[in-house]
Amino acid sequence: MTAPAKDLDLSILPSEYRAAFEAQVARVAALEEQAKRQEHLIAELQQALYGKKSEKLNDDDRQLAFEDLEVALAEVDAQTSVQAPEGEKPKRKKIAKRNRGNLPEDLPRIERVIEPDSLSCPCGCGVMHKIGEDRHERLDILPAQLRVIVTVRPKYACRSCTDGVTQALSPWLIEGGLPTEGAIAHVLVSKYADHLPLYRQSQILARSGIDIHRSTLADWIGVAGFHLAPVVDRLAEHLKASTKLFMDETTAPVLDPGRGRTKTGYLWALARDDRNWGGDDPPGVVYFYAPDRRGENGEKFLAGFNGILQIDGYTGYNRLTKSSRKGGDPITVAYCWAHARRKLKEVFDRDGSEIAAEGLRQIAEIYAIEKDIRGTSPGQRLSARQARSAPLVAAFGEWLQAQRLRISAKSRLGEKLAYIHR
Repeated sequence: MTAPAKDLDLSILPSEYRAAFEAQVARVAALEEQAKRQEHLIAELQQALYGKKSEKLNDDDRQLAFEDLEVALAEVDAQTSVQAPEGEKPKRKKIAKRNRGNLPEDLPRIERVIEPDSLSCPCGCGVMHKIGEDRHERLDILPAQLRVIVTVRPKYACRSCTDGVTQALSPWLIEGGLPTEGAIAHVLVSKYADHLPLYRQSQILARSGIDIHRSTLADWIGVAGFHLAPVVDRLAEHLKASTKLFMDETTAPVLDPGRGRTKTGYLWALARDDRNWGGDDPPGVVYFYAPDRRGENGEKFLAGFNGILQIDGYTGYNRLTKSSRKGGDPITVAYCWAHARRKLKEVFDRDGSEIAAEGLRQIAEIYAIEKDIRGTSPGQRLSARQARSAPLVAAFGEWLQAQRLRISAKSRLGEKLAYIHR
């Protein structure tokens, strides 16, 4: 579009038309440049989503790619709006519903009234009167505020003797240290909840003129971890007093000094959440670390628990059901239907297996009953499950046995059915 403009003799045009034409050409060129940028970002995103496996992004990188694309599109919209001639402003993009009405009522509100420059009527009638107003709430964010807490501890002495000196103790987490408890909590949340490494936190503080090395922040976290350990232990004791818990384990990369790479450790989660079933106990979860996945780790973490444990099909939990179990009586295990269903779903998604589809259909009937009775009392749920769910589970067991006789145990479907049978 811009190439023909270079060949035109603009000198024949009046100056006002020539300026307008040049401005329009510049605007078109800028829009073309923005469009090329969009095309480039979209091509990169498509390559990441649908290209070769080795070039695909992980979940975190994919989110960053989406953010880049949305930023670029918003930038183009803003530039288009600014560069558009007066009277040709594009319609404002409709605000997504997810961004409306979600400002909590307990947030402090500062009201600012913007009055017109003049209240005089244009026709000279006098001063105009107020007939209404528009109110719009916008979210304002104040940057983190750093401050210094000066603690003064007066000393008092007796005038009559030399032994009567008193002074208040310093109730600090780090005696004589720099951080307040709030500062330590901020570092902990930033690292473990927001995944912000300590060296980046150090850089952020440096922008405000606070020079605190990463190793110092690590010392703070170490002290906090020591003092938080009893809280974690007490939470574990509280959870293990429940009648029913969930447990699962997942891998976690762990630094392995001297080898130049990480090794695989395991985080074991012990959780309780009875909100959907009308339980009185609040939800809670505690994590344990172990260097491996051996069942004796689960046995150690569950010492003192004697209720029902909901788990997946990992055979390492089998030792918990034996009379030789250490740390308590044999545990009653409740295997998770979601894990069983997941195995069939994997096969169905891969090759559309009719056997897997039938298994999913039967499990869906059990799920439908659970949806109906969710939130009712324990007695009502037990009665409904005995009357409605038990026949479905028995039928599923018979169907599972029949399919295992038909399917090779070495096939992918056979492996999944064997897992569910265990």
